[in-house]
Amino acid sequence: MYAPLNFSASGDLNLSNTDPQRSLELTHRSVKVSIIIALGVMITLGNIAVLLVISSSVAGWSRNSRYFLLSLTAADSAFGLLVMPLNLCVSLVKDYTEGPDALCHVVAFCNATVYSTCMYTLASISLERYIAVFYPLKYSSILTRKRTLLLISFSWCFPPFLLLPILFPDGIIEVHFSTASLVCNPSYSTNVGYSLSLTGFIFFPCSIIMSYANLRVWCAAKRQRLKLRKYDCARRNRHDVASRVLVPVMAAYYTCWTPCMAAMIYNAVSGSSVPEWAEFVVVWLPTSNGFLNCIFYFWINQSFRRKFRLILQRLILALCPKLANILGCCSSSKAQFISGILENNSVHERSSSVSSTCTLLTLA
Repeated sequence: MYAPLNFSASGDLNLSNTDPQRSLELTHRSVKVSIIIALGVMITLGNIAVLLVISSSVAGWSRNSRYFLLSLTAADSAFGLLVMPLNLCVSLVKDYTEGPDALCHVVAFCNATVYSTCMYTLASISLERYIAVFYPLKYSSILTRKRTLLLISFSWCFPPFLLLPILFPDGIIEVHFSTASLVCNPSYSTNVGYSLSLTGFIFFPCSIIMSYANLRVWCAAKRQRLKLRKYDCARRNRHDVASRVLVPVMAAYYTCWTPCMAAMIYNAVSGSSVPEWAEFVVVWLPTSNGFLNCIFYFWINQSFRRKFRLILQRLILALCPKLANILGCCSSSKAQFISGILENNSVHERSSSVSSTCTLLTLA
């Protein structure tokens, strides 16, 4: 995006002219690197906390639900543990005047694979929610353990197969390092057909599945909520669980992913790139969805928060007993007793319950 700087041809006059530009470029780059590092730390810490909780049973979550959510946590963690370090390393070692190389193709392939896997996983979770809500009695027969694992495997294996051409330097699409976004990006305009087919196989199908499934669940929950108002037992004000869970999920999804896909289509069709900071925002915005998923799929759930506090108390008791006494944490035996109660309650939950939306049709 920036023209290569030439210090040898025009002497001191050119040097004085390029210094301000170079200084501005370095300032922008430092700000961008700081934003990327901060975002990576937030995503990594958030998903580590999630993994500590859902690695064992959580009250109200079925086994299949935990499989899907573990898959989502792994995909989100890859943003902070794989995508960001790789691109930062390339931005440090690569000369901006050099052309595309094998390393940049590998990094671009990893970026696209993680992004695609995350979208497929979000669509799978929405599909599982839909089945759990509308077919509760047939849930175990429709979504067996084998089918659940096959669906998760598809979410992880199909994107690399679809994006394989990006991996090869002499393939059907070129890759370049963008100084605007500090990312190795495919040059979508070099193969318009393939670029548009990626959106047709990844973004649009996942968006349709998520929109349809979550809209149906939201409408069903709204109808059920209106029905419950007619009963004496439902006179109290109730929390709108559907709006509290589903609306933020879909709003975050479209806010994070739509600008990136729009910029991709624009680059493929027109051959032009968006302005520098706009490109940086739209390229890195989807990674922020990895942190928002921690909030909307996990922290908003009461059972998750309860178990996280219990695990935190255990860690404080084990690492710093004096601090635990100051904070008033319960003893280890009491923590184990509470944990046993929570785990026993989870056994009696319906197997089709899924995260916070398990109660959408049974608000009580």
